[in-house]
Amino acid sequence: MATVRTAGDRGGVIRRLRPGPSTFAMALVLITLGFYLIYPVLLLLVNSFNTAPEVFVGPRQWGLDNWRDGLNEPRLLGSLWNSIMIWALVVGISFPVAVLISWTLARTKIPFSHGLEFMFWVSFMMPSIATTIGWIMLADPDIGFVNTLVAKLPFFDRGPFNIFSVPGIVWAHVMANGISIKVMLLTPAFRNMDATMEEAARVGGASNLRTMARVTLPLMISPMVLVFALQMIRIFQSFETEFLLGIPFGFFVYSTLIFEMVRSAEPPLYGQATVLASVTLLVIAFIIPLQRWILSRRRYTTISGQFRPGLIDFGRWNIVLFAAIAALIVLLTLAPAFVLVWGSFMTRAGFFQITPTWTLDHWRLVLGDELFLRSLRTTLALAITAALASRLMFSLLAYILVRTTWRGRWALDLIIWGSAAVPGILAGLGLLMLFLGTPVLTFLYGTIWALLLVVVIQGNTTGTNITKGVYVQVGADMEEQARVSGAGWIGTYFRIWLPLLMPTMVLLATMNFVLAAGTTSSIILLASRETMTLSLLALEFNSPGVGLREEAGIVSLFIMALTVGIALVMRAFGLRMGVQHGTRLRKGAEGAPPSAATAAVGVRT
Repeated sequence: MATVRTAGDRGGVIRRLRPGPSTFAMALVLITLGFYLIYPVLLLLVNSFNTAPEVFVGPRQWGLDNWRDGLNEPRLLGSLWNSIMIWALVVGISFPVAVLISWTLARTKIPFSHGLEFMFWVSFMMPSIATTIGWIMLADPDIGFVNTLVAKLPFFDRGPFNIFSVPGIVWAHVMANGISIKVMLLTPAFRNMDATMEEAARVGGASNLRTMARVTLPLMISPMVLVFALQMIRIFQSFETEFLLGIPFGFFVYSTLIFEMVRSAEPPLYGQATVLASVTLLVIAFIIPLQRWILSRRRYTTISGQFRPGLIDFGRWNIVLFAAIAALIVLLTLAPAFVLVWGSFMTRAGFFQITPTWTLDHWRLVLGDELFLRSLRTTLALAITAALASRLMFSLLAYILVRTTWRGRWALDLIIWGSAAVPGILAGLGLLMLFLGTPVLTFLYGTIWALLLVVVIQGNTTGTNITKGVYVQVGADMEEQARVSGAGWIGTYFRIWLPLLMPTMVLLATMNFVLAAGTTSSIILLASRETMTLSLLALEFNSPGVGLREEAGIVSLFIMALTVGIALVMRAFGLRMGVQHGTRLRKGAEGAPPSAATAAVGVRT
């Protein structure tokens, strides 16, 4: 029987297909984010075929000369291999160590386990440039503090350590955040694992170590694979460590080679730089599906309805484990911080034979330098803006993805996830070409507005997905009851969502403050002398040929004080915000329990 479509049916279809306000709002969001996150990447690929002598002026000339010259450059493929090699070595060393530390903190009766875990968060908050400069002062082959002390021992003519080497680069990465970030991610998973199967293994006669090897670690394969997959995106993220430690002996990774082609070469080799960027993007295009395939292979559940925690008591060995982890924390945090302070007061760090040995001249030079004061103001402006603006942007994006039925959400989610895989130096190079190649945006180059744009959006993937988790956890009835009670959108946000989101928003503000205060690779191609940041100033002071290592250490101390100090204050503030557990709620007029909306706000009596 033929179906007769009435005029009313056709009108309903037309109304459903007609774009409404939500469609225009989603289109605006997609165009804005795509223009700043995706278009610069596409611009790199397009410009790799632009063979014009002047990339940003004059007509474009298309050809394969850039690819021919770039692929004939022996350092190009070598730099990509060096990037992958450094990542593999760092993960190969740090991952097993982080797994053992996480298991110890979460599954044994080690003293002060939560305090030790928190110190790994402190280590993560320390910027990698400060840690790297600290280890340069410790392990410089000629004047490093450790080598100087070892050289005074019998049977040693000189110290055995050389930070300016491949092992030195790997060590600096492991000490920076190679271990700490994995401990942060794995310890909660180990702590939430059910102890029933471990207890059954021990009842069957297995020792604690055998139980760990045969039961605990196999059960934790899923979260460990998850952490490994998340780390795959970081293959091409590093810059400052390789810049400070690799260039002195001619070792380049892709990011430092791009920087040399754009900033150090005369004239700038934009063509070859875009070829290297394009090849890197092709490698990343292979890594992303591999990472997504790994993430989709397993179910990452470590806690269930039958959850029962349990801790292993090693007796007197608990103190040994505590001492070993505490010693590692000293290497991660106190050692580089102490040597930065110590070296800043020496006439020449590592030269104890100079008279006078101690001086305040380095501090006078830094604190009296207008460039330092300008860099401090720029860093504070970037970090504070990133901390405040990112919270609003992430919460709005997460709300669109979770709480709306707008068409195009899949495209928004794809843009957010895809931008996470673009390394900072590539994003900076793409934005550089966007600003200089677009006449109406040329004024942004070298201004603080360009840097603000970068630091605000650089953590969008992590921030949006963390906020999405909070929206998913909270039922829609909370918002509906507030609306039924007469609250508008603004009232609902401040009375319902703000208390619920505040701890997460403080966490995201802290993370983005730390990232913005210590970032280098994403802004180094966009900054000018007027918009220098503390991290770029420290990088310049300690770069080969400048030799202001003590001044670089002082600047690094300021970065460390900003990131660690303010992050700890914001963390303490965040713990006091939001819904308070254990608060008593006022009953209604008839003695009935409060509504869900009132319970979400947590009215105190």
